[in-house]
Amino acid sequence: MLTFLSCIAFMGFVAWYSWRKTRGKVSSASGYFLAGNGLTGIFIGGSLLLTNISTEQLIGQNGLTYAGNMTALAWEVWAVRGIILLAVLFLPMYLGGAFATMPTFLKSRYGEGTGRLVSGLLIFGYIFIWSPSVLYSGSLALMKILNVEQMTGLSQTQSLWAITWIIGIIGAIYAISGGLRAVAISDTLNGIGLLVIGCLLPVFGLIALGEKLGGGISVALTEITTTHTEKLNAIGTGSELDAIPISAVFTGLMVMAIFYWSTNQFIIQRALGAASLKEGQKGLLLSGFFKMLIPFIAMFPGLIAYHLFGPDLSPNDMAYPALVEATLPKPLLGLFIAVLLGAVFSTYNSLLNSSATMFAIDLYKPIFNKDADDYRLIFVSKIFAILTAIVTLFLAPNLVHASDGVFLFVSKFAGFIAIPLACLVVLGLFARKLRIPPIAAQFAIIFHIVTYYVLVWGLEWVGMEIPMHWMHVFTILFFLEAGIIIVWSLIKPHGEAYEYIHAPKVEMLAWKYSMLVSAMLLSCATLIFVLFSNVGVAYSEGIVAPSFRLYFTLATLTCVAFCIWAHTWLQKKYERYVSDKYGQPQGTPR
Repeated sequence: MLTFLSCIAFMGFVAWYSWRKTRGKVSSASGYFLAGNGLTGIFIGGSLLLTNISTEQLIGQNGLTYAGNMTALAWEVWAVRGIILLAVLFLPMYLGGAFATMPTFLKSRYGEGTGRLVSGLLIFGYIFIWSPSVLYSGSLALMKILNVEQMTGLSQTQSLWAITWIIGIIGAIYAISGGLRAVAISDTLNGIGLLVIGCLLPVFGLIALGEKLGGGISVALTEITTTHTEKLNAIGTGSELDAIPISAVFTGLMVMAIFYWSTNQFIIQRALGAASLKEGQKGLLLSGFFKMLIPFIAMFPGLIAYHLFGPDLSPNDMAYPALVEATLPKPLLGLFIAVLLGAVFSTYNSLLNSSATMFAIDLYKPIFNKDADDYRLIFVSKIFAILTAIVTLFLAPNLVHASDGVFLFVSKFAGFIAIPLACLVVLGLFARKLRIPPIAAQFAIIFHIVTYYVLVWGLEWVGMEIPMHWMHVFTILFFLEAGIIIVWSLIKPHGEAYEYIHAPKVEMLAWKYSMLVSAMLLSCATLIFVLFSNVGVAYSEGIVAPSFRLYFTLATLTCVAFCIWAHTWLQKKYERYVSDKYGQPQGTPR
Protein backbone atom coordinates (compact mmCIF):
# COMPACT_ATOMS: atom_id res chain seq x y z
CA MET A 1 0.00 0.00 0.00
CA LEU A 2 2.85 2.41 0.82
CA THR A 3 4.38 1.69 -2.60
CA PHE A 4 1.12 2.50 -4.35
CA LEU A 5 0.47 5.68 -2.34
CA SER A 6 3.97 7.12 -2.83
CA CYS A 7 3.76 6.45 -6.56
CA ILE A 8 0.36 8.11 -6.93
CA ALA A 9 1.38 11.05 -4.72
CA PHE A 10 4.48 11.89 -6.77
CA MET A 11 2.73 11.48 -10.14
CA GLY A 12 -0.18 13.59 -8.89
CA PHE A 13 2.16 16.37 -7.81
CA VAL A 14 3.91 16.43 -11.18
CA ALA A 15 0.59 16.53 -13.04
CA TRP A 16 -0.81 19.29 -10.80
CA TYR A 17 2.29 21.46 -10.99
CA SER A 18 2.56 21.09 -14.79
CA TRP A 19 -1.13 22.01 -15.18
CA ARG A 20 -0.72 25.02 -12.87
CA LYS A 21 2.27 26.33 -14.81
CA THR A 22 0.64 25.86 -18.23
CA ARG A 23 -2.86 27.12 -17.39
CA GLY A 24 -3.82 29.81 -19.89
CA LYS A 25 -0.46 29.68 -21.70
CA VAL A 26 -1.15 27.24 -24.53
CA SER A 27 -3.95 28.99 -26.37
CA SER A 28 -1.65 30.12 -29.21
CA ALA A 29 0.32 27.94 -31.62
CA SER A 30 3.58 29.42 -30.32
CA GLY A 31 2.56 28.71 -26.74
CA TYR A 32 1.51 25.14 -27.51
CA PHE A 33 4.32 24.10 -29.85
CA LEU A 34 7.29 26.19 -28.57
CA ALA A 35 6.22 27.19 -25.04
CA GLY A 36 5.92 30.79 -26.25
CA ASN A 37 9.70 30.98 -26.59
CA GLY A 38 9.91 31.31 -22.83
CA LEU A 39 11.94 28.27 -21.72
CA THR A 40 14.96 29.06 -19.55
CA GLY A 41 18.18 27.09 -19.46
CA ILE A 42 17.29 25.02 -16.38
CA PHE A 43 14.00 23.81 -17.89
CA ILE A 44 15.65 23.05 -21.24
CA GLY A 45 18.46 21.09 -19.59
CA GLY A 46 16.13 19.24 -17.22
CA SER A 47 13.67 18.41 -19.97
CA LEU A 48 16.42 17.13 -22.27
CA LEU A 49 17.80 14.94 -19.49
CA LEU A 50 14.60 12.97 -19.08
CA THR A 51 13.59 13.09 -22.74
CA ASN A 52 16.89 11.43 -23.61
CA ILE A 53 16.93 8.98 -20.68
CA SER A 54 14.03 6.66 -21.07
CA THR A 55 13.46 3.00 -20.55
CA GLU A 56 15.32 1.95 -23.69
CA GLN A 57 18.44 3.35 -21.95
CA LEU A 58 17.64 2.14 -18.44
CA ILE A 59 16.57 -1.29 -19.63
CA GLY A 60 18.46 -1.67 -22.91
CA GLN A 61 21.89 -0.31 -21.96
CA ASN A 62 21.94 -2.10 -18.61
CA GLY A 63 21.04 -5.25 -20.54
CA LEU A 64 23.93 -4.68 -22.96
CA THR A 65 26.34 -4.11 -20.08
CA TYR A 66 25.06 -7.16 -18.21
CA ALA A 67 25.61 -9.38 -21.24
CA GLY A 68 28.71 -7.64 -22.60
CA ASN A 69 30.91 -4.78 -21.42
CA MET A 70 31.01 -0.99 -21.12
CA THR A 71 31.37 -0.24 -24.85
CA ALA A 72 27.79 1.06 -24.85
CA LEU A 73 29.27 3.96 -22.87
CA ALA A 74 30.25 5.56 -26.18
CA TRP A 75 26.59 6.10 -27.09
CA GLU A 76 26.14 8.32 -24.06
CA VAL A 77 29.45 10.01 -23.30
CA TRP A 78 30.37 10.95 -26.86
CA ALA A 79 26.87 12.25 -27.51
CA VAL A 80 28.20 15.53 -26.09
CA ARG A 81 29.65 16.23 -29.53
CA GLY A 82 26.15 16.48 -30.96
CA ILE A 83 25.02 18.62 -28.01
CA ILE A 84 27.94 21.01 -28.53
CA LEU A 85 27.29 21.26 -32.27
CA LEU A 86 23.64 22.08 -31.63
CA ALA A 87 24.49 24.69 -29.00
CA VAL A 88 27.24 26.57 -30.84
CA LEU A 89 26.51 26.07 -34.56
CA PHE A 90 23.02 24.81 -35.29
CA LEU A 91 20.98 26.66 -32.65
CA PRO A 92 22.04 30.18 -33.81
CA MET A 93 20.88 29.25 -37.30
CA TYR A 94 17.57 27.79 -36.09
CA LEU A 95 16.72 30.70 -33.78
CA GLY A 96 18.04 33.24 -36.27
CA GLY A 97 15.62 31.94 -38.88
CA ALA A 98 12.79 31.52 -36.33
CA PHE A 99 12.18 27.95 -37.48
CA ALA A 100 9.48 26.12 -35.50
CA THR A 101 10.40 22.67 -36.83
CA MET A 102 13.33 21.01 -38.55
CA PRO A 103 11.32 20.31 -41.74
CA THR A 104 10.48 24.04 -41.85
CA PHE A 105 14.18 24.80 -42.21
CA LEU A 106 14.66 22.05 -44.79
CA LYS A 107 11.67 23.38 -46.72
CA SER A 108 13.25 26.83 -46.85
CA ARG A 109 16.51 25.30 -48.08
CA TYR A 110 15.40 22.45 -50.34
CA GLY A 111 11.80 23.26 -51.24
CA GLU A 112 8.39 22.24 -49.94
CA GLY A 113 8.57 18.72 -51.36
CA THR A 114 11.71 17.93 -49.39
CA GLY A 115 10.29 19.41 -46.21
CA ARG A 116 7.17 17.27 -46.50
CA LEU A 117 9.20 14.15 -47.28
CA VAL A 118 11.36 14.70 -44.20
CA SER A 119 8.29 15.38 -42.06
CA GLY A 120 6.74 12.13 -43.21
CA LEU A 121 9.98 10.24 -42.56
CA LEU A 122 10.34 11.63 -39.04
CA ILE A 123 6.69 11.07 -38.17
CA PHE A 124 7.00 7.49 -39.44
CA GLY A 125 10.03 6.93 -37.21
CA TYR A 126 8.35 8.43 -34.17
CA ILE A 127 5.24 6.31 -34.64
CA PHE A 128 6.76 2.98 -35.69
CA ILE A 129 10.21 2.97 -34.02
CA TRP A 130 10.75 5.24 -31.02
CA SER A 131 7.30 5.42 -29.43
CA PRO A 132 6.66 1.64 -29.43
CA SER A 133 10.15 0.91 -28.06
CA VAL A 134 9.66 3.34 -25.17
CA LEU A 135 6.29 1.87 -24.22
CA TYR A 136 7.50 -1.72 -24.57
CA SER A 137 10.63 -1.34 -22.46
CA GLY A 138 8.76 0.55 -19.75
CA SER A 139 6.02 -2.05 -19.65
CA LEU A 140 8.56 -4.86 -19.47
CA ALA A 141 10.26 -3.25 -16.46
CA LEU A 142 7.04 -2.57 -14.58
CA MET A 143 5.75 -6.07 -15.26
CA LYS A 144 8.82 -7.53 -13.54
CA ILE A 145 9.03 -5.01 -10.67
CA LEU A 146 5.34 -5.26 -9.76
CA ASN A 147 5.01 -9.00 -10.43
CA VAL A 148 1.92 -8.22 -12.49
CA GLU A 149 1.50 -11.79 -13.70
CA GLN A 150 1.38 -13.16 -10.17
CA MET A 151 -0.71 -10.27 -8.86
CA THR A 152 -3.39 -10.42 -11.57
CA GLY A 153 -3.25 -13.97 -12.83
CA LEU A 154 -2.78 -12.75 -16.38
CA SER A 155 -0.33 -14.33 -18.79
CA GLN A 156 2.92 -12.57 -19.70
CA THR A 157 1.48 -11.41 -23.01
CA GLN A 158 -1.76 -10.16 -21.43
CA SER A 159 0.17 -8.33 -18.69
CA LEU A 160 2.39 -6.66 -21.26
CA TRP A 161 -0.59 -5.45 -23.27
CA ALA A 162 -2.43 -4.18 -20.18
CA ILE A 163 0.49 -2.17 -18.80
CA THR A 164 1.37 -0.78 -22.24
CA TRP A 165 -2.12 0.61 -22.69
CA ILE A 166 -2.29 2.08 -19.19
CA ILE A 167 0.99 4.00 -19.32
CA GLY A 168 0.50 4.90 -22.98
CA ILE A 169 -2.87 6.55 -22.34
CA ILE A 170 -1.60 8.47 -19.31
CA GLY A 171 1.51 9.64 -21.17
CA ALA A 172 -0.55 10.84 -24.12
CA ILE A 173 -2.72 12.98 -21.83
CA TYR A 174 0.36 14.93 -20.68
CA ALA A 175 1.40 15.88 -24.21
CA ILE A 176 -2.02 16.40 -25.77
CA SER A 177 -3.41 18.60 -23.01
CA GLY A 178 -0.47 20.87 -22.28
CA GLY A 179 1.84 21.07 -25.28
CA LEU A 180 5.60 21.61 -25.03
CA ARG A 181 5.51 23.70 -21.87
CA ALA A 182 3.74 20.95 -19.92
CA VAL A 183 6.20 18.41 -21.30
CA ALA A 184 9.22 20.53 -20.30
CA ILE A 185 7.96 21.22 -16.76
CA SER A 186 6.90 17.64 -16.04
CA ASP A 187 10.20 16.41 -17.50
CA THR A 188 12.19 18.65 -15.17
CA LEU A 189 10.34 17.46 -12.06
CA ASN A 190 10.62 13.82 -13.10
CA GLY A 191 14.28 14.44 -13.96
CA ILE A 192 15.01 15.41 -10.37
CA GLY A 193 13.40 12.19 -9.18
CA LEU A 194 15.32 10.18 -11.78
CA LEU A 195 18.65 11.62 -10.66
CA VAL A 196 17.91 10.87 -7.01
CA ILE A 197 16.53 7.34 -7.43
CA GLY A 198 18.79 6.49 -10.36
CA CYS A 199 21.88 7.32 -8.32
CA LEU A 200 20.59 5.54 -5.21
CA LEU A 201 19.91 2.23 -6.97
CA PRO A 202 23.61 1.41 -7.66
CA VAL A 203 24.34 2.22 -4.01
CA PHE A 204 21.71 -0.23 -2.79
CA GLY A 205 22.97 -2.71 -5.36
CA LEU A 206 26.52 -2.41 -4.03
CA ILE A 207 25.23 -2.87 -0.48
CA ALA A 208 23.42 -6.05 -1.51
CA LEU A 209 26.49 -7.35 -3.36
CA GLY A 210 28.70 -6.54 -0.35
CA GLU A 211 26.37 -8.45 1.96
CA LYS A 212 26.47 -11.42 -0.39
CA LEU A 213 30.28 -11.36 -0.21
CA GLY A 214 30.32 -10.89 3.55
CA GLY A 215 31.36 -7.24 3.56
CA GLY A 216 30.25 -3.74 2.60
CA ILE A 217 30.36 -1.41 -0.38
CA SER A 218 34.17 -1.40 -0.50
CA VAL A 219 34.22 -5.18 -0.79
CA ALA A 220 31.63 -5.02 -3.59
CA LEU A 221 33.66 -2.41 -5.49
CA THR A 222 36.82 -4.48 -5.10
CA GLU A 223 34.96 -7.50 -6.46
CA ILE A 224 33.71 -5.57 -9.51
CA THR A 225 37.12 -4.03 -10.30
CA THR A 226 39.18 -7.20 -9.84
CA THR A 227 36.99 -9.98 -11.26
CA HIS A 228 35.57 -10.18 -14.77
CA THR A 229 37.36 -6.90 -15.49
CA GLU A 230 36.76 -7.31 -19.21
CA LYS A 231 33.22 -6.12 -18.52
CA LEU A 232 34.58 -2.72 -17.39
CA ASN A 233 36.29 -2.09 -20.72
CA ALA A 234 34.74 0.79 -22.68
CA ILE A 235 37.40 0.63 -25.40
CA GLY A 236 36.36 -2.87 -26.38
CA THR A 237 38.07 -6.23 -26.65
CA GLY A 238 37.19 -7.11 -30.24
CA SER A 239 34.97 -9.94 -29.03
CA GLU A 240 31.25 -10.62 -28.91
CA LEU A 241 31.14 -8.67 -25.64
CA ASP A 242 31.43 -5.38 -27.55
CA ALA A 243 28.16 -3.63 -28.29
CA ILE A 244 29.98 -1.49 -30.85
CA PRO A 245 33.63 -1.25 -31.98
CA ILE A 246 35.64 1.73 -30.71
CA SER A 247 36.19 2.84 -34.31
CA ALA A 248 32.46 3.61 -34.50
CA VAL A 249 33.07 6.56 -32.16
CA PHE A 250 34.71 8.32 -35.11
CA THR A 251 32.28 7.08 -37.76
CA GLY A 252 28.67 6.06 -37.21
CA LEU A 253 28.31 7.45 -33.69
CA MET A 254 29.39 10.87 -34.91
CA VAL A 255 26.68 10.84 -37.58
CA MET A 256 24.15 9.60 -35.02
CA ALA A 257 25.15 12.35 -32.57
CA ILE A 258 24.62 15.01 -35.26
CA PHE A 259 21.21 13.58 -36.11
CA TYR A 260 19.94 12.90 -32.60
CA TRP A 261 21.09 16.10 -30.91
CA SER A 262 21.33 18.61 -33.76
CA THR A 263 18.51 17.71 -36.14
CA ASN A 264 16.03 15.45 -34.30
CA GLN A 265 12.78 17.37 -33.84
CA PHE A 266 11.74 15.94 -30.48
CA ILE A 267 15.15 16.91 -29.04
CA ILE A 268 15.76 20.31 -30.64
CA GLN A 269 12.17 21.45 -30.02
CA ARG A 270 13.17 22.32 -26.44
CA ALA A 271 15.99 24.52 -27.71
CA LEU A 272 13.70 26.10 -30.31
CA GLY A 273 11.48 27.22 -27.42
CA ALA A 274 14.37 29.01 -25.66
CA ALA A 275 13.86 32.54 -24.35
CA SER A 276 17.18 33.58 -25.95
CA LEU A 277 20.21 32.07 -27.64
CA LYS A 278 22.09 32.33 -24.34
CA GLU A 279 19.38 30.44 -22.43
CA GLY A 280 19.24 27.79 -25.14
CA GLN A 281 23.01 27.27 -24.99
CA LYS A 282 22.97 27.13 -21.19
CA GLY A 283 20.29 24.45 -21.17
CA LEU A 284 21.89 22.35 -23.90
CA LEU A 285 25.37 22.40 -22.40
CA LEU A 286 23.93 21.71 -18.94
CA SER A 287 22.32 18.58 -20.35
CA GLY A 288 25.80 17.53 -21.51
CA PHE A 289 26.93 17.22 -17.89
CA PHE A 290 23.83 15.17 -17.13
CA LYS A 291 24.95 12.79 -19.88
CA MET A 292 28.10 12.07 -17.89
CA LEU A 293 25.90 10.65 -15.12
CA ILE A 294 24.11 8.22 -17.40
CA PRO A 295 26.79 5.47 -17.22
CA PHE A 296 26.25 5.39 -13.46
CA ILE A 297 22.48 5.21 -13.89
CA ALA A 298 22.07 3.20 -17.09
CA MET A 299 25.13 0.88 -17.16
CA PHE A 300 26.63 0.37 -13.70
CA PRO A 301 23.48 -1.40 -12.42
CA GLY A 302 23.97 -3.94 -15.22
CA LEU A 303 27.47 -4.69 -13.92
CA ILE A 304 26.18 -5.06 -10.39
CA ALA A 305 23.41 -7.38 -11.59
CA TYR A 306 25.99 -9.60 -13.31
CA HIS A 307 28.00 -10.03 -10.10
CA LEU A 308 24.89 -10.36 -7.93
CA PHE A 309 22.78 -12.74 -10.03
CA GLY A 310 25.32 -14.36 -12.35
CA PRO A 311 25.10 -14.62 -16.15
CA ASP A 312 21.84 -16.58 -16.38
CA LEU A 313 19.14 -13.86 -16.44
CA SER A 314 16.97 -14.18 -19.52
CA PRO A 315 16.36 -12.03 -21.43
CA ASN A 316 19.31 -9.73 -20.75
CA ASP A 317 16.98 -6.73 -20.61
CA MET A 318 15.67 -8.07 -17.28
CA ALA A 319 18.94 -7.15 -15.47
CA TYR A 320 17.80 -3.69 -14.40
CA PRO A 321 14.27 -4.54 -13.18
CA ALA A 322 15.66 -7.62 -11.39
CA LEU A 323 18.14 -5.41 -9.50
CA VAL A 324 15.37 -2.98 -8.58
CA GLU A 325 13.14 -5.75 -7.30
CA ALA A 326 15.91 -7.38 -5.26
CA THR A 327 17.67 -4.36 -3.71
CA LEU A 328 15.54 -1.22 -3.59
CA PRO A 329 13.88 -0.67 -0.16
CA LYS A 330 10.12 -1.02 -0.30
CA PRO A 331 9.40 2.58 0.88
CA LEU A 332 11.34 3.87 -2.15
CA LEU A 333 9.83 1.45 -4.63
CA GLY A 334 6.73 3.57 -5.19
CA LEU A 335 8.83 6.66 -5.91
CA PHE A 336 10.99 4.64 -8.29
CA ILE A 337 7.95 3.39 -10.17
CA ALA A 338 6.73 6.98 -10.47
CA VAL A 339 10.13 8.08 -11.80
CA LEU A 340 10.30 5.15 -14.20
CA LEU A 341 6.84 6.04 -15.47
CA GLY A 342 8.03 9.65 -15.72
CA ALA A 343 10.92 8.52 -17.92
CA VAL A 344 8.47 6.66 -20.16
CA PHE A 345 6.02 9.55 -20.22
CA SER A 346 8.80 12.03 -20.96
CA THR A 347 10.06 10.44 -24.14
CA TYR A 348 6.65 9.18 -25.22
CA ASN A 349 4.82 12.46 -24.83
CA SER A 350 7.75 14.31 -26.40
CA LEU A 351 7.44 12.08 -29.44
CA LEU A 352 3.69 12.67 -29.60
CA ASN A 353 4.12 16.42 -29.20
CA SER A 354 6.77 16.64 -31.91
CA SER A 355 4.83 14.39 -34.29
CA ALA A 356 1.72 16.54 -33.84
CA THR A 357 3.75 19.73 -34.30
CA MET A 358 5.26 18.57 -37.58
CA PHE A 359 1.96 17.23 -38.88
CA ALA A 360 0.05 20.44 -38.12
CA ILE A 361 2.70 22.93 -39.28
CA ASP A 362 4.50 21.05 -42.06
CA LEU A 363 1.75 18.90 -43.58
CA TYR A 364 -1.76 19.95 -42.59
CA LYS A 365 -1.48 23.72 -42.97
CA PRO A 366 0.43 23.92 -46.30
CA ILE A 367 -1.43 21.00 -47.94
CA PHE A 368 -4.96 20.96 -46.54
CA ASN A 369 -5.73 24.34 -44.97
CA LYS A 370 -3.40 27.25 -45.66
CA ASP A 371 -5.68 29.64 -43.77
CA ALA A 372 -5.80 27.57 -40.57
CA ASP A 373 -5.63 29.73 -37.44
CA ASP A 374 -3.95 28.83 -34.14
CA TYR A 375 -7.09 27.25 -32.71
CA ARG A 376 -7.46 24.99 -35.74
CA LEU A 377 -3.78 23.97 -35.73
CA ILE A 378 -3.90 23.02 -32.06
CA PHE A 379 -7.13 21.07 -32.58
CA VAL A 380 -5.72 19.14 -35.55
CA SER A 381 -2.47 18.41 -33.74
CA LYS A 382 -4.37 16.97 -30.77
CA ILE A 383 -6.46 14.73 -33.02
CA PHE A 384 -3.32 13.51 -34.78
CA ALA A 385 -1.59 12.88 -31.44
CA ILE A 386 -4.55 10.76 -30.31
CA LEU A 387 -4.43 8.68 -33.51
CA THR A 388 -0.66 8.32 -33.20
CA ALA A 389 -1.02 7.14 -29.60
CA ILE A 390 -3.56 4.49 -30.62
CA VAL A 391 -1.26 3.11 -33.33
CA THR A 392 1.74 2.89 -31.00
CA LEU A 393 -0.33 1.18 -28.32
CA PHE A 394 -1.00 -1.68 -30.72
CA LEU A 395 2.60 -1.88 -31.96
CA ALA A 396 4.54 -1.72 -28.67
CA PRO A 397 3.79 -5.18 -27.19
CA ASN A 398 4.93 -6.85 -30.41
CA LEU A 399 8.53 -5.74 -29.78
CA VAL A 400 8.86 -8.74 -27.50
CA HIS A 401 9.94 -10.52 -30.69
CA ALA A 402 12.96 -8.20 -31.29
CA SER A 403 15.92 -10.60 -31.17
CA ASP A 404 18.73 -8.03 -30.59
CA GLY A 405 17.14 -6.30 -27.61
CA VAL A 406 15.25 -3.03 -27.60
CA PHE A 407 18.26 -0.67 -27.60
CA LEU A 408 19.95 -2.17 -30.66
CA PHE A 409 16.57 -2.41 -32.38
CA VAL A 410 16.06 1.33 -32.01
CA SER A 411 19.65 2.16 -33.00
CA LYS A 412 19.57 0.07 -36.17
CA PHE A 413 16.23 1.33 -37.40
CA ALA A 414 17.16 4.94 -36.60
CA GLY A 415 19.66 4.66 -39.44
CA PHE A 416 16.82 4.97 -41.94
CA ILE A 417 16.18 8.51 -40.71
CA ALA A 418 19.40 9.71 -39.09
CA ILE A 419 21.78 9.66 -42.03
CA PRO A 420 19.88 11.55 -44.77
CA LEU A 421 18.54 14.12 -42.30
CA ALA A 422 21.99 14.81 -40.84
CA CYS A 423 23.41 15.07 -44.36
CA LEU A 424 20.80 17.59 -45.53
CA VAL A 425 21.09 19.77 -42.42
CA VAL A 426 24.90 19.86 -42.50
CA LEU A 427 24.91 20.83 -46.18
CA GLY A 428 22.20 23.38 -45.51
CA LEU A 429 24.29 24.97 -42.78
CA PHE A 430 27.77 24.85 -44.28
CA ALA A 431 27.07 25.00 -48.02
CA ARG A 432 24.69 27.95 -48.36
CA LYS A 433 26.25 29.10 -51.63
CA LEU A 434 25.71 25.68 -53.20
CA ARG A 435 22.62 25.77 -55.44
CA ILE A 436 21.12 22.44 -54.49
CA PRO A 437 18.06 21.48 -56.57
CA PRO A 438 15.19 20.03 -54.52
CA ILE A 439 15.16 16.88 -56.65
CA ALA A 440 18.74 16.10 -55.56
CA ALA A 441 17.81 16.23 -51.88
CA GLN A 442 14.71 14.11 -52.44
CA PHE A 443 16.67 11.57 -54.47
CA ALA A 444 19.27 11.29 -51.69
CA ILE A 445 16.55 10.46 -49.14
CA ILE A 446 14.96 7.75 -51.28
CA PHE A 447 18.37 6.40 -52.34
CA HIS A 448 19.37 6.12 -48.71
CA ILE A 449 16.25 4.25 -47.58
CA VAL A 450 16.72 1.61 -50.25
CA THR A 451 20.51 1.30 -49.92
CA TYR A 452 20.55 1.19 -46.13
CA TYR A 453 17.99 -1.60 -46.06
CA VAL A 454 19.91 -3.62 -48.65
CA LEU A 455 23.25 -3.27 -46.84
CA VAL A 456 22.04 -3.93 -43.29
CA TRP A 457 19.26 -6.49 -43.87
CA GLY A 458 18.72 -7.21 -47.56
CA LEU A 459 22.02 -9.02 -48.18
CA GLU A 460 21.13 -11.54 -45.48
CA TRP A 461 18.27 -12.77 -47.63
CA VAL A 462 20.76 -13.98 -50.26
CA GLY A 463 23.27 -15.40 -47.78
CA MET A 464 25.67 -12.45 -47.86
CA GLU A 465 26.78 -9.82 -45.37
CA ILE A 466 28.85 -6.64 -45.48
CA PRO A 467 32.39 -7.06 -44.02
CA MET A 468 31.95 -4.27 -41.45
CA HIS A 469 29.88 -3.24 -38.46
CA TRP A 470 26.54 -1.70 -39.33
CA MET A 471 27.56 1.54 -37.57
CA HIS A 472 30.24 2.12 -40.22
CA VAL A 473 27.52 2.01 -42.88
CA PHE A 474 26.22 5.25 -41.36
CA THR A 475 29.34 7.19 -42.27
CA ILE A 476 29.81 5.63 -45.71
CA LEU A 477 26.26 6.51 -46.72
CA PHE A 478 26.53 9.97 -45.15
CA PHE A 479 29.49 10.93 -47.34
CA LEU A 480 28.11 9.10 -50.38
CA GLU A 481 24.81 10.96 -50.21
CA ALA A 482 26.56 14.28 -49.56
CA GLY A 483 28.74 13.61 -52.61
CA ILE A 484 25.70 12.83 -54.77
CA ILE A 485 24.03 16.09 -53.77
CA ILE A 486 27.17 18.19 -54.29
CA VAL A 487 27.99 16.68 -57.69
CA TRP A 488 24.35 17.02 -58.80
CA SER A 489 24.38 20.67 -57.74
CA LEU A 490 27.58 21.40 -59.65
CA ILE A 491 26.39 19.68 -62.82
CA LYS A 492 22.81 20.94 -62.76
CA PRO A 493 22.48 23.70 -60.15
CA HIS A 494 19.17 25.08 -58.95
CA GLY A 495 17.95 28.12 -60.85
CA GLU A 496 17.80 30.33 -57.74
CA ALA A 497 20.40 30.91 -55.06
CA TYR A 498 19.40 30.06 -51.49
CA GLU A 499 18.58 33.13 -49.37
CA TYR A 500 18.62 32.68 -45.60
CA ILE A 501 16.26 35.19 -43.98
CA HIS A 502 17.52 36.38 -40.62
CA ALA A 503 14.37 37.00 -38.55
CA PRO A 504 14.96 36.05 -34.90
CA LYS A 505 12.22 36.37 -32.31
CA VAL A 506 14.63 36.16 -29.36
CA GLU A 507 17.86 37.83 -28.33
CA MET A 508 20.82 36.42 -30.29
CA LEU A 509 23.66 37.00 -27.82
CA ALA A 510 25.98 34.01 -27.34
CA TRP A 511 26.66 32.72 -23.83
CA LYS A 512 30.10 33.92 -22.72
CA TYR A 513 31.03 30.53 -21.27
CA SER A 514 29.87 28.42 -24.22
CA MET A 515 33.37 27.48 -25.43
CA LEU A 516 34.69 26.81 -21.92
CA VAL A 517 31.80 24.52 -21.03
CA SER A 518 32.06 22.77 -24.40
CA ALA A 519 35.75 22.10 -23.78
CA MET A 520 34.96 20.85 -20.27
CA LEU A 521 32.43 18.39 -21.68
CA LEU A 522 34.90 16.99 -24.22
CA SER A 523 37.52 16.76 -21.47
CA CYS A 524 35.17 14.84 -19.17
CA ALA A 525 34.36 12.40 -21.97
CA THR A 526 38.06 11.79 -22.60
CA LEU A 527 38.87 11.22 -18.92
CA ILE A 528 35.97 8.80 -18.52
CA PHE A 529 37.37 6.65 -21.33
CA VAL A 530 40.82 6.71 -19.73
CA LEU A 531 39.19 5.48 -16.52
CA PHE A 532 37.31 2.64 -18.25
CA SER A 533 40.28 1.26 -20.18
CA ASN A 534 42.99 -1.38 -19.79
CA VAL A 535 45.11 1.02 -17.73
CA GLY A 536 42.10 2.00 -15.60
CA VAL A 537 39.49 -0.12 -13.85
CA ALA A 538 39.49 -2.68 -16.70
CA TYR A 539 43.07 -3.67 -15.74
CA SER A 540 43.06 -7.45 -15.32
CA GLU A 541 45.68 -7.76 -12.56
CA GLY A 542 44.38 -5.28 -10.01
CA ILE A 543 42.08 -2.34 -9.46
CA VAL A 544 44.04 -0.11 -11.86
CA ALA A 545 47.34 -0.43 -13.73
CA PRO A 546 50.55 0.94 -12.11
CA SER A 547 50.77 3.49 -14.94
CA PHE A 548 47.18 4.74 -14.47
CA ARG A 549 48.15 7.76 -12.37
CA LEU A 550 50.64 8.91 -15.02
CA TYR A 551 48.19 8.53 -17.92
CA PHE A 552 45.34 10.16 -16.02
CA THR A 553 47.51 13.08 -14.91
CA LEU A 554 48.77 13.72 -18.45
CA ALA A 555 45.22 13.52 -19.82
CA THR A 556 43.98 15.92 -17.13
CA LEU A 557 46.73 18.49 -17.80
CA THR A 558 46.01 18.32 -21.53
CA CYS A 559 42.30 18.85 -20.88
CA VAL A 560 42.96 21.84 -18.61
CA ALA A 561 45.13 23.47 -21.26
CA PHE A 562 42.41 22.81 -23.85
CA CYS A 563 39.77 24.44 -21.62
CA ILE A 564 41.93 27.54 -21.07
CA TRP A 565 42.52 27.92 -24.82
CA ALA A 566 38.81 27.46 -25.55
CA HIS A 567 37.72 30.07 -22.98
CA THR A 568 40.17 32.73 -24.12
CA TRP A 569 41.07 32.67 -27.81
CA LEU A 570 38.25 30.46 -29.16
CA GLN A 571 35.47 32.19 -27.19
CA LYS A 572 36.36 35.58 -28.67
CA LYS A 573 36.37 34.13 -32.18
CA TYR A 574 33.03 32.46 -31.60
CA GLU A 575 31.29 35.55 -30.18
CA ARG A 576 32.49 37.53 -33.18
CA TYR A 577 31.18 34.80 -35.50
CA VAL A 578 27.71 34.84 -33.92
CA SER A 579 27.59 38.63 -33.87
CA ASP A 580 28.58 38.95 -37.53
CA LYS A 581 26.36 36.15 -38.81
CA TYR A 582 23.26 36.35 -36.63
CA GLY A 583 23.31 39.71 -34.89
CA GLN A 584 21.77 41.73 -37.70
CA PRO A 585 18.30 43.34 -37.62
CA GLN A 586 15.23 41.19 -38.23
CA GLY A 587 14.25 40.39 -41.78
CA THR A 588 17.80 40.68 -43.13
CA PRO A 589 18.51 38.33 -46.07
CA ARG A 590 21.69 36.27 -45.76
